Amino acid sequence: MRRILLTGATGFIGGHAIAALRARGEEIHAIGRSDPGHPDVRFHSVDLLDPSAMRAAVTDIRASHLLHLAWYAEPGLYWRAPVNLDWVAASLALFRAFHEEGGTRAVGTGTCAEYAWGPDTLREDAECRPATLYGAAKDALRRVLDAYAVTTGMSFAWGRLFFLYGSGEKAGRLVNDAIRTLRAGERFTTTAGLQRRDFLHVADVAGALCSLLDADATGAVNIASGQAVPVRDLLLSLAAITGGAEHIAFGARPLAATEPACIEADIERLRATGFTPQHTLATGLADTVNAWDRRQASGGYDHETAAFPV
Repeated sequence: MRRILLTGATGFIGGHAIAALRARGEEIHAIGRSDPGHPDVRFHSVDLLDPSAMRAAVTDIRASHLLHLAWYAEPGLYWRAPVNLDWVAASLALFRAFHEEGGTRAVGTGTCAEYAWGPDTLREDAECRPATLYGAAKDALRRVLDAYAVTTGMSFAWGRLFFLYGSGEKAGRLVNDAIRTLRAGERFTTTAGLQRRDFLHVADVAGALCSLLDADATGAVNIASGQAVPVRDLLLSLAAITGGAEHIAFGARPLAATEPACIEADIERLRATGFTPQHTLATGLADTVNAWDRRQASGGYDHETAAFPV
């Protein structure tokens, strides 16, 4: 049994990561401000932005593996929030403390917004030219940690996330808002939906990150399905489950000039870890709607997935 240090345990990916780690029989230590409330997870109350408190917790835990999910991710705000800089500093201190306390394998989480978006499928060696503070912060952190790993011998990989959806998704994100609006029989305004995006169910994202934690791969690894679909198709598939396709107002909102026609990942490095997704887009959307319905019925907590809508 390995000892895993997990951050972001109550976030969108966190609950699913706990489920995946528990299935592997890992000893899980979650650090952060909120208790994930799992009986098999040892929680350490720590403000990760407090370097002294964080260091004390890492010293106490002495984990062999680190999965770092925590970051500021408020929909609509995180792209330009100055607090991104605080998370770069906190993350550098976390990885350093983890390694200096005997940790050997660390996985961080990045974003497809690190790339220079263009018409080509995105390989990990494609140019990084982020257009937002969030993307720049993630890219800068990855570059420093890559160099730190080479210098110290720490085994380090960087899961570069594309477009996530699934249970526990916050309001302000596409799939959550579409389900809520269509279930209510209200008008859902959107673009023409012709832009193609690479979506992956959050449980598969968590599974991919855990596979990466197990693997020997180092550096960036795309976490995605490898097959971009038009946003229009995703919304129509969703409406086929929820009902209310007539309420989708395609073209009611313009597509921003900065939005590329397609964002699609090359996932050969991910496949090499042995990872296989458990959801197709169709089954993933059905699972997400079912989880949303359960959450509404239970007052905001999904007892099946153990993921809070935060």
